[in-house]
Amino acid sequence: MNLTERIDGYCERVDFTFWAEPVNAVTNLAFIVAALIMWRRSAGVPLARALAAILFAIGIGSFLFHTLATVWAAMADTLPILAFILLYLFAVHRDVLGWPAWAAVLATAGFLPYAAGVTVLLQDVPFFGVSSFYWTVPILLVIYGAMLWRRFPVLMRGFLIGAGILSLSITARSLDEPLCATFPVGTHLFWHLLNAVMLGWMIEIYRRHMLEGGAAGR
Repeated sequence: MNLTERIDGYCERVDFTFWAEPVNAVTNLAFIVAALIMWRRSAGVPLARALAAILFAIGIGSFLFHTLATVWAAMADTLPILAFILLYLFAVHRDVLGWPAWAAVLATAGFLPYAAGVTVLLQDVPFFGVSSFYWTVPILLVIYGAMLWRRFPVLMRGFLIGAGILSLSITARSLDEPLCATFPVGTHLFWHLLNAVMLGWMIEIYRRHMLEGGAAGR
């Protein structure tokens, strides 16, 4: 793998200069702002603060990718997203469902084969194939929402709201190239803005749940 290989994957980019994607680069500030807000709001909830720190890293990694556009920068963009997903799932299993840490780790690890399977199923489906991996998350949020609706109806609604925002975000990501001729700046910027809202929201609903007592308090 050539880590310095260049990647041109977005409508806004027309060359490989540093500011070739100015809108995509600058809109990563939304992740930073959301991370700082949630860091402050999450005092006393350690995993919520850890999620806020990862959200900050998502903003930095995405900025690097949309300015440097290399393979290693793409990894800096995507790996924090995966870390956020895994840590959030661990938090749900341990602190919402009340499972012991070892069981929460095993269940969280199950996301990887699940995501691989769904990605393969969706990769050749028109429209969905463009962002096949990312669709695994709103699907999972709906599944977990269904699991929680009797025991934690407020959290269930939070998950469904998150799934809805993320679905809009993934749609914007998927339309970037198809709409390039009519919208030259691209639609990827909405992926950033909506994702910042969605990830901040997911931290917030977990934070609220923990301050209300978590699994032990219901």
